[in-house]
Amino acid sequence: MSSVLRPTQVSLLAAVLVATMAVRLASPQDARAASADASPQPSATLKIGIIGTGHIGGTLATLWVGAGHEVLMSSRHPQELQALAHSLGPRARVGTPLEAARFGDVVVISVPYGALPQIGRDLKSELAGKIVLDTGNPYPERDGQMAVEARRKGTGVASAEYLPGVRLVRAFNAINSGDLRSEAHRKGASIAIPLAGDDAQALQVAEQLVRDAGFAPVVVGPLSKAREFDVGTPVYTRLMTEPQLKAALGLK
Repeated sequence: MSSVLRPTQVSLLAAVLVATMAVRLASPQDARAASADASPQPSATLKIGIIGTGHIGGTLATLWVGAGHEVLMSSRHPQELQALAHSLGPRARVGTPLEAARFGDVVVISVPYGALPQIGRDLKSELAGKIVLDTGNPYPERDGQMAVEARRKGTGVASAEYLPGVRLVRAFNAINSGDLRSEAHRKGASIAIPLAGDDAQALQVAEQLVRDAGFAPVVVGPLSKAREFDVGTPVYTRLMTEPQLKAALGLK
């Protein structure tokens, strides 16, 4: 794949870099305000930090590197990711969750749901104002009572409480990792990935990343609507095309 950027990509990336430098030089209060202005554009080549590079995170890293993005993968055992990073080439590297949070224009959090509150506390400053894709699902048998409460509220609402100050999008939580690998860029109609978020630009970036991964994005609505593709819903882990998913969710 060619690494030459189109003129539109260059101009978009330049705007991101200029705004990023302004954030670094500004006061903390000004930096938070500038962070929203420095948001990555949907068509730009992005730096993506992945916190929790298991089956879902590792597959997404592979797909996005193939689409020309840069990724920094992290996990509790980063040494186990070196072989994957080597296989993906120079656009992939390995680091700590802190480094992934700092690196990413977009940050993907793909960890057992019970770890989400700790990530929100530990990386609050690094994640502030960033677009964050949350792929996790709460399972009471693994995550305990907090998972029961998250399901009661709806996972989009609960995740936003655990990750304050981020521009959150629920994404890639309703597909099995095996299907994520096998159905990407398939022939014919693409498999649909439901999305939910309260930030319009964050949703646009998430939509592009879904397309870059080889799927069709379907915006279901705000974070409160993410419960419509939570664990146990009729559409959860079902492979459907965009028209099929929209029909199942009553979307136009």
